[in-house]
Amino acid sequence: MKHLTEEQRLTLEMVRDVAIREIAPRAQELDEKSLFPEHARDLFAQLGLLNPLLPAAYGGTEMGIATVVLILEEISRVCASTALLLIGQFDGMLPIIHGGSPALKEKFLPRFSGESKLLTALGATEPNAGSDLLNMKTRAERKGDKYVINGQKCFITNGSVADITVVYAYTDPSKGAKGISAFVVERGTPGLIYGRDEVKMGMRGSINSELFFENMEIPAENLIGEEGTGFANLMQTLSVNRIFCAAQAVGIAQGALEIAMNHARERVQFGNTIAHLTPIQFMIADMATAVEASRLLTRKAAQLVDEHDKKAVVFGGMAKTFASDTAMQVTTDAVQVLGGSGYMKENNVERMMRDAKLTQIYTGTNQITRMVTGRALLFQ
Repeated sequence: MKHLTEEQRLTLEMVRDVAIREIAPRAQELDEKSLFPEHARDLFAQLGLLNPLLPAAYGGTEMGIATVVLILEEISRVCASTALLLIGQFDGMLPIIHGGSPALKEKFLPRFSGESKLLTALGATEPNAGSDLLNMKTRAERKGDKYVINGQKCFITNGSVADITVVYAYTDPSKGAKGISAFVVERGTPGLIYGRDEVKMGMRGSINSELFFENMEIPAENLIGEEGTGFANLMQTLSVNRIFCAAQAVGIAQGALEIAMNHARERVQFGNTIAHLTPIQFMIADMATAVEASRLLTRKAAQLVDEHDKKAVVFGGMAKTFASDTAMQVTTDAVQVLGGSGYMKENNVERMMRDAKLTQIYTGTNQITRMVTGRALLFQ
């Protein structure tokens, strides 16, 4: 792995300081009350962290994926929900960056420059279209200079708070994957109806919402790319999203590992700290090894994206799968190391354990990512 650049090092130091001072103290309250982290959104906007992927041509800093991975890991170490706010933001912007026409980019991307607090979301998942995205029922019909969209989405990160949502819908169901198109939908559009915000097991400081579209009319110019290119656009976004998910998982696991190690050094049993017990030493060794392996694999995948290497898709899937499984195992073991204290909310590891579970599910369940990775390795 390449060493961090000076810019990356300074960014990481700044993010670490913000995470410790501003984000960590509020993590427990966000979880207990299911509060959206507005304070973090405002802070990220001030520091240029809310839209780091925004191209320089539209007023952004255009950070590389490798740098964004460092940021997500550091924030996830103290509050995975706050990191998911950023991941949702990136998901809603990447489809426009990847596939938008120059006119579409000029229409929307400058709005996110400077200290903009505008939020984005990606609307793909439906009640019957999770891993099987081709089963989506949302339809978009061209009528003159508009598209009329009908359907629904669920589990949408940032859904009810997003100012701009990228919505995927069939324009020609008979063509399968090549019949899906992507559209930019603005908040306040007639026919855009917000359903419930989900009550979740973990990541409770992140908003996941139902969205309904009832004869929702949007300008034809809000089509991303051409009709039928939506599925390819979505896959391109998800391939990067999986690396972000992996970084989030690494951060969760690192945070839990640190708590477990500190507890082991302080907790006295049988006349000495439990750090002196061989079973605890074995657990910590395995936890730390898995975390470091996950980190290296995730950073490798991010580096490949920045280098425009086609292997990034495969490595991203591997990183997401391995890092999320690691996060689930490490947080579970952290609870075990803390014993009864680990089962109590005030010690954070039970929250991290609940948060870790989502990383095995979203942006493609680990069963799907394993299948995709295996097929890519064997048949491509």
